[in-house]
This record gives sequence, structure tokens and C-alpha cells, in this order.
Amino acid sequence: MAAVAGWLTLLAAAAMAVRRRWNGQREWSRKLAHIGTGAVIPIAWVCGIDRRLAIPAAGLITLLTAFNHRWRVIPAIEDVGRHSYGTIAYGASITCLLLLYWPAEPASVTAGVLVMALGDGLAGLLGPLVPSPSWTIWGQRKSLVGTAAMAGGSVAMLLLVQRLAAATGQSHPGTLGLLAIAAVAVLLEQAAVAGFDNFSVPVVSGWLWHQLS
Repeated sequence: MAAVAGWLTLLAAAAMAVRRRWNGQREWSRKLAHIGTGAVIPIAWVCGIDRRLAIPAAGLITLLTAFNHRWRVIPAIEDVGRHSYGTIAYGASITCLLLLYWPAEPASVTAGVLVMALGDGLAGLLGPLVPSPSWTIWGQRKSLVGTAAMAGGSVAMLLLVQRLAAATGQSHPGTLGLLAIAAVAVLLEQAAVAGFDNFSVPVVSGWLWHQLS
């Protein structure tokens, strides 16, 4: 728990530092927090954090993000320039995955969270920075570069979790299964409304990992 708390503290400090240094790019600090939060689950896996600690801690963090969403105590980790409940949904998805699979199937939890952390995080960073063809779905702009980043980041994270699962003797999907999970994650990310893809992407990805293992 100390390792997780220490990491989250460093992450919040780094997000605030990025916000101060590049104030004109406020989304950067949020995406740093978004990507960095994904590392919490592998840390918990390696440290063997008990279910009785992991689930209440995740629930508490979700409540704190809801508080921060309302009162902007730490604005560096909140959404900028658009109406979104993404940070709350992200915490809720982690709590849900822990309830479903922790500690019996840490790979299912890790797969779901890391797909969201890196895949969606890279899409949010690279999509607006690199010009490419774009389209709008339910009022949300999506781009070719952002979608490709989501797909590439998802596949990379799923391959990493596959190796970790194999090394620890856990069952895992094969290559076609990983590609199917990544494809579903990309489709869910396309239907991002008010940030609720931060819930649907990790929960469905984790569930598919469980089903295909």
C-alpha cells in the first residue's frame, strides 16, 4: 500500500509540475495522470496487495476523484475544456475489475486497466497534436492518428500482460484473442460520451481477457 500511495503522490506532483511548466497544454497534465495511474495495478500485483485492502482503496480514490471533479482541488488531473466524468469513471472501472477478479486473476484486471491507461492516453495526446483525417461521433472528434495510437497502445499492453501472465503461470488469450480485445477496445473508445469510455473500455477488456483465457 505504501508503494501504491507513494506512486500516486509522485504522479500528482508530476502532473502539477507539467501544468505549471506547460500551462498552454493543460491536457498534458491530465493525460500524464491518466497514463501513470495504470501502473498502480501492476504494482499491486507485484506487491501482492490483499483484496481487503485493494478494493476499499480503489473505492476511496474514486470518491476522491469525484470530490476533485466537483471542487477542482487538484485541477491538473481533471478534464479541461469539455464536460466529462472520465476521471470518476476510470476509478470506478478499476474498483469494478478488482471486485470481479482480484486477486484470483490479476492479469484480467491489469489488461483492462493498461489498455485504458496507455491506449486511450496516447490517443488523447497524439490525436490533437498530429494532423490526420478526422470524424465526429456523438459530438466527439476522433482522428486516424488517435485511433491508431489507441490500437497500437492496446496491443502493446496486452502483449506485455500476456508475458506477465505466462511468467506467473496464469492462463491468457492467444494472439488472435489479444487482437480481438484490442479491436473491441478501439470500438468502445470511438463511442466516448462524457468520458464514460473510461469505464466501458477497461471493464469490457478485462472481461474479455477472462473469457478468452
